[in-house]
Amino acid sequence: MPTDYAIDIEHVAKTYTNLFRAGVPALRGIEMKVHRGEIFGLLGPNGAGKSTLVKILMTVIRASQCRGTMLGAPIGDKATLARVGYLPEHHTFPPYLTSIQLIEFFGAMTNVSRRDRKRRSQELLELVGMGDWGNKKIGSYSKGMRQRVGIAQTLINDPDLILLDEPTDGVDPVGRRDIRHILERLGEQGKTIFINSHLLSELEQVSHRVAIIVQGLVARQGTIDDLTNDETHYEIQLSASPDQIMAAMAQLDTGKLPSGRAFELKDSTLHIATDDAEQIQPIIDRLREQHMVIQSIRMARPTLEDLFMQAVVDPSTGQALKPGAAKQKKRGA
Repeated sequence: MPTDYAIDIEHVAKTYTNLFRAGVPALRGIEMKVHRGEIFGLLGPNGAGKSTLVKILMTVIRASQCRGTMLGAPIGDKATLARVGYLPEHHTFPPYLTSIQLIEFFGAMTNVSRRDRKRRSQELLELVGMGDWGNKKIGSYSKGMRQRVGIAQTLINDPDLILLDEPTDGVDPVGRRDIRHILERLGEQGKTIFINSHLLSELEQVSHRVAIIVQGLVARQGTIDDLTNDETHYEIQLSASPDQIMAAMAQLDTGKLPSGRAFELKDSTLHIATDDAEQIQPIIDRLREQHMVIQSIRMARPTLEDLFMQAVVDPSTGQALKPGAAKQKKRGA
């Protein structure tokens, strides 16, 4: 039965073990839902388990525990994997092949007919801006060109779901912009795209929703708007000293503001905890009465980088959390 989710997983765990040491947890119970037709960004610090999760979805490695579906079928279903395009992190393509040969090779692996492989390989190279390079050997390509060809090969089987593990790694800013435009075009075609990347600004520009993995667990998940709504605020920048601003604000009734702490002063900028323009009018009026010069007023919300830093920093110490999944405490400890 069709489902609204391209990926719907829960209780995904992975512990690496060997004969010489105790198990090392990489994932500790991932729960995640990716809607069909959306671009979904997965981010987290190094060692958080991002690539491990992608490899589990593609059955490159076996999970210690996994429950869920991909394109409506159980994780690992072979027929479903034929409907998925995958670009792994740190991929290596044979340098003696041309990009046409490479894409046709991957098409053969996914049972695309010879006729369709011939037709689609050139079309896909045109899509990723490599149309003039189809008959040149991959060994002569730059890193950005290899990444573009890598994206092209994920599309040879016309997949419903595309998994990209660090697709812009090592690519210059112009190349990243071009790849972002490619992903946007694929999204317009109704493809579901799952991107694992550490480039926060890139994910913020292209993703409909994101998830942040920290120490083997999903710390935050949702649209960027949903994740930042509670921290949206107004900023009023003034041409005055902090002491002058505080004196002007001293007699202002801020009880109607929807925050226990109505405003915060940083340097010469007031940060007012509301997204309602009407709520800041009394403050603006008061500042004008005190002949304060208002340089700018803007509504601000946290960036994806702000959300990321909140997720990866221990609030009790202010220090970044250690890489890898946190170890479970022993009972009675």
